[in-house]
Amino acid sequence: MPLADAAEPLDVQLIAEMAQGDERAASMLYDRHGAVMYGLSLRVVGEPADAEEVVLDAFAQAWRDAARYDTSRGSVAGWLTTITRTRALDLIRARGRRAKMTDTATATLDEPAAMGSGFAAPDVQVQETERAVAVKSALDQLPIPQRQAIELAFFEGLTHHEVADRLSEPLGTVKTRIRLGMQKLRDALSGLAPESVS
Repeated sequence: MPLADAAEPLDVQLIAEMAQGDERAASMLYDRHGAVMYGLSLRVVGEPADAEEVVLDAFAQAWRDAARYDTSRGSVAGWLTTITRTRALDLIRARGRRAKMTDTATATLDEPAAMGSGFAAPDVQVQETERAVAVKSALDQLPIPQRQAIELAFFEGLTHHEVADRLSEPLGTVKTRIRLGMQKLRDALSGLAPESVS
């Protein structure tokens, strides 16, 4: 395909410029490939708004990972296609998890309320809010790679393999980041353990 061959050097140049922080290059890459990636995403996720979200996430990942792009592993278009497809499949899996959570919540609402259930006491609400603030602050103190891995594993419910795929990192690296990050969180949050009742 002569057109694709002619386009590839420009794409590679744009990736190199993105790796140097050139936002104009990212915009040009999006202009060149965004429509095709949108079409791919729409075929996978089926909803235009979701497809747009997938494409934006994919190009954001391409921006972050531009320095790691390797020409020997395939074309820029192929690389973007892989990222977009992975993001689209992640969204489909997340939808499935959300559907299960909704079903569980609906089933719980259908059960009769137990005596004493309802709103938490104000002091309990304050403690829970303080804990949430402390956890967020501790997460914010982690190095970005550790924080990303932990957020994907614990807040999005991804397996270590899925986190490695999402971040385009080796599985061992992801496991190490999660382990080190959790140790730091444990240390930072050690004072939040519930006090024993005397």
